[in-house]
Amino acid sequence: MNIYLIRHGRQCSKLCCVNVSLSEEGRRQSVLVGKRLEDRNIDAVYSSSLIRAVETAKEANRFWNAPHIIRPELKEISFGEMEGLSDDEIALKFADFKKEQEKLETDLPYPGGECAGDVIRRAMPVFEEIAESGYENVAVVTHGGLIRAMVTAFLHMEPKHYRILGNSLENSSITQVQWKKEPRRFFVERFNDYSHLEPYPELLRASWIDVEN
Repeated sequence: MNIYLIRHGRQCSKLCCVNVSLSEEGRRQSVLVGKRLEDRNIDAVYSSSLIRAVETAKEANRFWNAPHIIRPELKEISFGEMEGLSDDEIALKFADFKKEQEKLETDLPYPGGECAGDVIRRAMPVFEEIAESGYENVAVVTHGGLIRAMVTAFLHMEPKHYRILGNSLENSSITQVQWKKEPRRFFVERFNDYSHLEPYPELLRASWIDVEN
């Protein structure tokens, strides 16, 4: 089984993890990733319940026409007290936390929010459900923090290291995971693949720096 983890398209706000719609660029990104996987015979689309992920899934699914299953467990890591703030506000109010986080010594939860281990514990049952579903190809439209956390789990890394996986995941990027019934294991085949965006520099994150949501 192939599982295609897709980061949602660009949202219409730069504030931290606000539940908002896609921007026009985000809709273009969603269409491009839909076209990219059009020949992969997607059997089902899972998405988080956050608006940006649902809209990305719907736009991409125009090319797949697969059942769309919304699972709240696939939502982004909770940034707690940082949510709704700008980068400048976060840098000012949470400078000490950020310094500690960068040490990668412990799996620190965001103030009032989650750590990577929390994300893995709530999301892994969904991936186990997908693995046992009988589908051959599944798209999972979710978020950067969740993708990085789950890849650490698939690779048997410590959750505290999730932030070293992709300093900047592109919107609508593809991370491909394979599930093998024997030896009952997830294999990471590719990570943060955004070649479908490369002809369009205005759709790359370098043109629109945002927070990791």
